Amino acid sequence: MQVNRRSFLMGSAGVAAGLAFGATSSIPAFAEDAKLRAMWWGSNDRAKRTLDVARLYESENPGVSIVGESLDGNGYWTKLATQMAGRAVPDVFQLEPSTISDYSKRGACLPLDEFVPSTLKVDSFGKDMLKLTTVDGKLYGIGLGLNSFALFFDQTAFEKAGIPVPTADLTWDEYAKIAVELTKAGGKNNYWGGPYGARYTYVFDAWLRQRGKSLYADGKLGFNADDATAWYTFWEDLRKKGGTVAADVQTLDQNTIDTNALALGKSAMGMAYSNQLVGYQLISKNKLAITLLPREKKGGPSGHYYRPALIWSVGGATKNGEAAAKFIDFFVNDVKAGKILGVERGVPMSPTVREAILPQLNPAEQATVQYVNLLKDQVGEYPAPAPLGSTQFDQRVFRPIADELAFERTTPAEAAARLLEEGKETIKG
Repeated sequence: MQVNRRSFLMGSAGVAAGLAFGATSSIPAFAEDAKLRAMWWGSNDRAKRTLDVARLYESENPGVSIVGESLDGNGYWTKLATQMAGRAVPDVFQLEPSTISDYSKRGACLPLDEFVPSTLKVDSFGKDMLKLTTVDGKLYGIGLGLNSFALFFDQTAFEKAGIPVPTADLTWDEYAKIAVELTKAGGKNNYWGGPYGARYTYVFDAWLRQRGKSLYADGKLGFNADDATAWYTFWEDLRKKGGTVAADVQTLDQNTIDTNALALGKSAMGMAYSNQLVGYQLISKNKLAITLLPREKKGGPSGHYYRPALIWSVGGATKNGEAAAKFIDFFVNDVKAGKILGVERGVPMSPTVREAILPQLNPAEQATVQYVNLLKDQVGEYPAPAPLGSTQFDQRVFRPIADELAFERTTPAEAAARLLEEGKETIKG
């Protein structure tokens, strides 16, 4: 086998990483040689793992070549939008639960039902797991692992401050007190208690679910102005008490691990998806730990639900649908691939892969699996797919309004009114 490698660059933010593996053989894996383009966002660690699986796949499938490209979070969505406009979406590309409905309804994704179970052997995942990536009755992606929202915390910082670590039944009021205490303890070390969480839609969703509502309902916003005002008031009160990072620090967060305040040692707590603990620990100098997000009251709903950590979808205009589906099947079902990927994209959906990788997991990876198991009796029903426009709502409405609030350019009530007004204009059902 001849391998053709193109040089690639991966900066600290995971910007513009690409690698091609060409393979030729007299016995191709398909009727004709297939060249697949794959694109994803994430850390350098994710890029390395993904490309290592691509190498492995090519070695076992002569006649197939895979060109991989890794981008940072913001750059990814910008490029994907451009590719959609030119009908040049990659053969295999990464989505998440909050975007799969949006992009499948825009025609970016190829329905995968015809490949199940002949090529995509996902029966062992369980029917409920396939529902996580099903939109309007069609399967538009394959989940790459299970996860949920989570509270990460710097265990070393807690120990130095002499403050008890968060527990699974922590309330929001208790969280606020701990955050302020941590900031006071960390003053000489120049870190704050936690993030300015008002800009995280997934945390707001959990907060709403704890109160019997949700971020979206029936293709529309699932909350009202009073809910949003209460949300913004909580975070503004906490910021003014010193429990959150400063606005200029929070707005540096580009929705990547590399730019997050916790990973950079600027806060002692952070809110993210459970599978990201592995990436955070690679960057953090201190030992990190994980538990549930705070809840409204002791014994009340957690607001959590199992979700596919990330998703592989197939480009809607691809000419290599069968080849793309076969690569995805390898990615999620091959034990050797699973050992390379670990739990960086979530706890594997395949029971066989999950069992096979457990002995090799490091402490952070083991903690991720234990967390998913901890949620077993805490999770609620998985929500309906996010409506069309949800990506724009997150990026162009929710985050910017929260940032303006943190810089005191608006008030909680004004921010809530804008969120409802601009949200209704953005969400298309």
